[in-house]
Amino acid sequence: MDNQTLAVQIDDLTVAYNYKPVLWDIDLSVPEGVLMAIVGPNGAGKSTLIKTILGIIKPIAGTVSIYGKPYSKQRKLVAYVPQKGSVDWDFPTTALDVVMMGTYGNLGWIKRPGQKEKKIALESMEKVDMLAYKNRQISQLSGGQQQRVFLARALAQDASIYFMDEPFQGVDATTEIAIINILKELRKAGKTVVVVHHDLQTVPEYFDWVTFLNVKKIATGPVKDIFNDDNLTKTYGINYKVAVNK
Repeated sequence: MDNQTLAVQIDDLTVAYNYKPVLWDIDLSVPEGVLMAIVGPNGAGKSTLIKTILGIIKPIAGTVSIYGKPYSKQRKLVAYVPQKGSVDWDFPTTALDVVMMGTYGNLGWIKRPGQKEKKIALESMEKVDMLAYKNRQISQLSGGQQQRVFLARALAQDASIYFMDEPFQGVDATTEIAIINILKELRKAGKTVVVVHHDLQTVPEYFDWVTFLNVKKIATGPVKDIFNDDNLTKTYGINYKVAVNK
């Protein structure tokens, strides 16, 4: 497969904190147009992998490319929804202001967002059923509502690749269904979506591609081919047969 047809290509990637490897010699190819889960135990390096792809964390070895080029040259193609715990929810801003931030990348540093950007933001909020809360301070929203706002911000970017770090964490069942339906719509539109995910039960239902990670890459590929007892056991170190196939 040519690098230009891959959304993400990672070669020989190693990341360490205080000389302790967090990711070790990762090779990973993510095809365009998949909805991919990254699964693995706590401390497996799942969030670190996404942050390294985005240039937030610097690797000690290896390379990452987005459509064949470094992330720094492809920034406009990428949207990121961080973990809820990493966001300052007390920052005094409205839900609409947060979503409009998603349009800044296409404006550059000089221009201020105008009516066109506001229209994009409002349409994005409507997609996640948050239009009625556009003037609400983000600190006054529930956890599920906050997550929908950050998803709307990512939608406003109209990116080619979406990275999401545990988007279902701390949300109610209604919000979870709403989010996965939007992610499936993005995939249907040809977008690539990469999600750090912890609920193994829902992987076959939600995703068509999966990467098993535990410091090293255990396996990656279509869910129907590699989401099995063998790879689960290799990744988690215990037999997951009963838990997943019940």
